[in-house]
Amino acid sequence: MKILVTGGAGFIGSAVCRQLAANPQNQVINVDKLTYAGNLTSLRQIENYPNYRFVQADICDDTAILDLLRAEKVDAIMHLAAESHVDRSIDGPAAFIETNIVGTFRLLNAALAYWRELTPDAKNTFRFHHISTDEVFGDLPFDSGIFTEETPYAPSSPYSASKAASDHLVRAWHETYGLPVVLSNCSNNYGPFHFPEKLIPLVILNALDGKQLPVYGAGANVRDWLYVEDHARALEVVVTKGTVGESYNIGGHNEKTNLSVVETICDILDQKRPRAGGARYRDLITFVSDRPGHDRRYAIDASKIERDLGWKPVETFESGLAKTIEWYLANDWWWEPIRSGTYAGERLGAEVKAKA
Repeated sequence: MKILVTGGAGFIGSAVCRQLAANPQNQVINVDKLTYAGNLTSLRQIENYPNYRFVQADICDDTAILDLLRAEKVDAIMHLAAESHVDRSIDGPAAFIETNIVGTFRLLNAALAYWRELTPDAKNTFRFHHISTDEVFGDLPFDSGIFTEETPYAPSSPYSASKAASDHLVRAWHETYGLPVVLSNCSNNYGPFHFPEKLIPLVILNALDGKQLPVYGAGANVRDWLYVEDHARALEVVVTKGTVGESYNIGGHNEKTNLSVVETICDILDQKRPRAGGARYRDLITFVSDRPGHDRRYAIDASKIERDLGWKPVETFESGLAKTIEWYLANDWWWEPIRSGTYAGERLGAEVKAKA
């Protein structure tokens, strides 16, 4: 397949590009605007592959996207481009509305115009795959419930509201115009190349620097954790085998409290990179004021994708977290420029450094 990936320089997008490009029968066109979280060094492994190409473009520029679709004769779009950090959405929601809602609208328009020009056979095989989040469902009680594909939407933050809106737009373009779409909603991802403002890499790198490890509230909020390479494999399955008009929940079966995640990272680092003087990394944990609208618990029922498409996660949380920590210990060439605010395209380095 010839697949256009939007947001392919981001955390999940780069994993998807690496996954797809590993198959020489695929052609991968990576479209990314290269905002603060877009980092082409995450694609160094495949940048010279003959079946991979990067194009810097904005999904809000529907004319440029349509021209690219026509020039490349694309078979599928995997739409991952999005603003994704909840804290940033609380501080500045406008960018989330522009990228996640308006950007998806304009991308859908370009995809629809392109799809309408295709031959009947090509129309039947074309797919628009929209990648979303479990946060659109709101939250769950600590002791019961699980998100299924039929769970009503109840977003809590500007981020999750913008993703919910984009999900609805994609479904509407299918129902109204016939655009062949598939959707997926994932739980919290973690793994290599994760931008250092997110919980797991922030804790790893703060710990290595001997800095405080901030935990919201009492750390009781629960998330289901999914190793990013497992997610990339799932997304390839959805875009190639998913049923048109259907959505698929993708989770890792790894519910953990935030405090448990932080403590586990500390314990692994105690073994792999002991602190001077025998101090424990857990001593760096600091509880901070909870953020507004902090969802209590997310839990994904991934039985549909497992049953219908045959996907299951390979990594447990323990194996995936160990791989993640090993990767950060061995790849300071990637994360050090981000922490120092010196990498190409970084517009908010000072803010990221301050958060760290």
